[in-house]
Amino acid sequence: MSDNPMSANQPLNQTTTPAKEDSQQMSARKKVLKLGYLLGLASTQDYHPANASLAQRADFRLQQQRQQYQQNLENIYAMALSYSSSEVAGADLDPDWVHQFLLMAEQIHNRKMQDLWARILASETVNPGHFSLRTLALLKQLTLREAQLMEKALGMMVTINHESRSKLLTGYRLAGGLGQYFRKHTMVNLGLSQFGLPYSSLLTLMDAGLLHKSEFESGILHGKQSLTLQLQQQQLTLTPKTSHLLFSYYRLTPVGDELAQLVTPKQELAYMEALKALLQQGFHLQ
Repeated sequence: MSDNPMSANQPLNQTTTPAKEDSQQMSARKKVLKLGYLLGLASTQDYHPANASLAQRADFRLQQQRQQYQQNLENIYAMALSYSSSEVAGADLDPDWVHQFLLMAEQIHNRKMQDLWARILASETVNPGHFSLRTLALLKQLTLREAQLMEKALGMMVTINHESRSKLLTGYRLAGGLGQYFRKHTMVNLGLSQFGLPYSSLLTLMDAGLLHKSEFESGILHGKQSLTLQLQQQQLTLTPKTSHLLFSYYRLTPVGDELAQLVTPKQELAYMEALKALLQQGFHLQ
């Protein structure tokens, strides 16, 4: 099948009680005060910022930062070691890649994100050059929420005819033939928002560089020619009930494809059942 690009809040009024407002302000203040530890403005057993000069406070902050960076790298290293098998032949890593990896990885504080970096490091020892520096640069900017959305989207993706690239199907339409003149609607859509992936989430993945910004359409699906659709652990055989049908879908970017190899998606059973019900309108399913 060929890929052809397609041209592609309501405010919440809420009344808050004074007590709740005070609680929120205190919570916010505590969060700001917590940043004082990162700025060298909080006392420790051996350090008191009130007695320190500006240069000393700066030195203390940098020392705390270096220790945290070292801890981040040690966490990633330990996890990478646990993912590395002594039975699989390793390979020498590109020293320039390692240098850039360490510079970026030291700034990863979230434990779950550290796990992704550890998996990349373990993978590179087996297959060097598999993850580009461009991918690392994007991953460094990736938030935990974006990573969770990525996991959600991957759980809803399918592959068609054993293609290497997955697709996030949004529906199909009739394009041509006499049948389009006798149908009130030629497009059959599956709303992703009902499964926890609204368009705003798709936009987030697009802005993160993980999902292409354009929706795509497949080539025309020929009638009586069967297709294989792989939905996680389920496999379906589809035969179009009529000619001139085509799929619409979203697709991962090359960087998204690389990162997808690190994520084990959760099977979205409700989405799978809804997708099969949708496909039964235009396809014979086996």
